Formats: sequence, C-alpha cells, structure tokens
Amino acid sequence: MRTWIKKNSLSGVKFKSEMDAHEVTVLSSLVESVIGLLEDRESGAPQDELAALTGLRTGNSESPDNPVLARLLPDFQRTDPSKASPNSDDLDDAGANVNGALRSLHEPEIIDAKKAAGRVLLASLPADGGKILLTQEQADAWLSALNDVRLALGTNLGIDADTPESLDPDDPRAPHLDVYHWLTWMQDSLVQALMP
Repeated sequence: MRTWIKKNSLSGVKFKSEMDAHEVTVLSSLVESVIGLLEDRESGAPQDELAALTGLRTGNSESPDNPVLARLLPDFQRTDPSKASPNSDDLDDAGANVNGALRSLHEPEIIDAKKAAGRVLLASLPADGGKILLTQEQADAWLSALNDVRLALGTNLGIDADTPESLDPDDPRAPHLDVYHWLTWMQDSLVQALMP
C-alpha cells in the first residue's frame, strides 16, 4: 500500500493511494469478518412488539459475550467497583440497567453505522489491486472501518500496552501482529492526509 495523498480536484478534495491484490484480499476478508460479526449480533436481538407498532428498532440489552463484539460495542457507562459498598450490588445493578436501556435504544444504529462504513470501504477497493480514490465521506468511512478491524484483530491477539512491537517468528500470532501494524500504519497515513 502507498501512503495516502490528499489531492485537490475540480470535483473537490480526493484522497489517493494504491494497493496490490494481496492487500485487497486481506483487508476485504477482515472487513467482511467484522460485518459478519455485527450481522450475527443484530440478528440475535429480541423481537419487541412495541417496536413493531412504533417502528422504533430495539437492540440487545445485554452486553455481548464475544470479546471482539464487546470491544466493538462497549457499554455506554462504566461502573466503578471501588465506589460500591462491599455488601451491595446497587451500583452494579444501576449501571447494568442504564447500559441495558441505552444499548437497547442505540445499538441498532451503531451497528448500522459500522456496517455501512465497512461496505463503503469494500465498495471502494479495486478488486485486483490498483489505485484507490476516495471522497472526504469515503475517507471518513475508511477510518471508521479500519478502526473496527484493528479493534477486532487487536482483541483476538490480546494486544495491550505490554505487547512487544514484534513477536518471535515461531509465535503463531506473529503474522497477525504484522497485519495489525499494517492496519495501524494505513489508518495513521489516512489521518495525516485528512488533517488540514
């Protein structure tokens, strides 16, 4: 992949790069996997009779069990266990109720936005590699989709502050860490191009 470049044109600002076919295959596969996870989560939402009558969609009220989905769809409010009294679950219950209500109301829209960003990225990839030319809106969607893919891959790899820059070549995570670093570089390059 080439560094993202900002170009001014008669039709407005464009963001340009280039990918080879192998890179397109890897990125497409990762984005499709994230979209598939989100679709599975969406299809598991309970059916609500009131939602059917009002047209308002509702989502799951429970946090995802899958660690990748939990990272992509985090709780809206975090409870601080240190503030709860030792014999009380009141804070945990209140936090769970707030998170459940907010999740039920907003998760469908969040999933829609994440899937839409992923589809914009997929639609703008050259199938056999080649030049990529994005509008401002497409570039914003790319940033969102790349972030989701990085979060998903980072969660699967267990990446944290203590993860080294490189792993022993015999470590089965080593090639995936290289992909994670590539995604990080790609996202950073696009952010730099988008900056005024």
